[in-house]
Amino acid sequence: MTGFGDFRGQDDRLSVAVEVRSVNNRYFKIVIKSPERFQPLEAEIERVVRESISRGTVNVLLRVDGIGASLAYRLDPAVLKSYWQELNVLSSALGQAPPRDLGGLLALPGVVVEGDSARTDPRDAWPIIESALRESLKKLREFRAAEGASMAQDLQSNLKIVSSELEQIAAKAPEIVREFRDKLHERVRELLAGGDASVQPADLIREVSIFADRCDIGEEILRLRSHIEQFQAFVREPQSQGRKLEFLTQEMVREANTIGSKANNVQVAHAVVEIKAAIERIREVVQNVE
Repeated sequence: MTGFGDFRGQDDRLSVAVEVRSVNNRYFKIVIKSPERFQPLEAEIERVVRESISRGTVNVLLRVDGIGASLAYRLDPAVLKSYWQELNVLSSALGQAPPRDLGGLLALPGVVVEGDSARTDPRDAWPIIESALRESLKKLREFRAAEGASMAQDLQSNLKIVSSELEQIAAKAPEIVREFRDKLHERVRELLAGGDASVQPADLIREVSIFADRCDIGEEILRLRSHIEQFQAFVREPQSQGRKLEFLTQEMVREANTIGSKANNVQVAHAVVEIKAAIERIREVVQNVE
């Protein structure tokens, strides 16, 4: 599910900003972008995110700025010298003159560091980072909850279509055998008209029985009704049940296909088409449910 949440916090030394974005994905994936010296905290960040989100692609952006005395910056001569030496070696290999301006090197990682905060253990900043992260996740959950309510309404709408078409199939099912029996009798009478051959009633009964057994869709109707009831129950649960809903969707497609292949009736076939179209719309929504 898509969502967005952000929060800013600060203490006497640091200002922290956290943005959390989520997009649809059948699985869980997290991408964290943070300042280099705070990267050791990324495992903790992922742990907190997993407490709130179990499905989707989650992007976390962390920004940390110093306040007051911690704003003092300095150059790291050793790092700058290393970059300059590598640049000279590369320029010589390419037959080009090295650049005269060192300004471009200042943007490279590790060249410019904060004075006081650079010597501070990044774990000391974890309490304020965690607080901002949890507030961002709270906003993201609120965003996703609003989207989830809309998705639930869409799911219920399509479930009504499936249920309605299924009841039409259930009402039609008993007539299928009677229609076959009447057509069989009529064909036999036409074939035997004016001839001396005859067909025993027991033979007709046997053919009708075989057909009735082959096109019996009673079990499939019961199972599909059960899947619909389970699906509705999962949608109403406070905790998201995306994977269970996805499994039930697959089972509903399976039962609909069996009904269509066994019924051997045009009206039932049309109803099955409507059912499968509604289930496909359900499947597209369910893939985005956590």
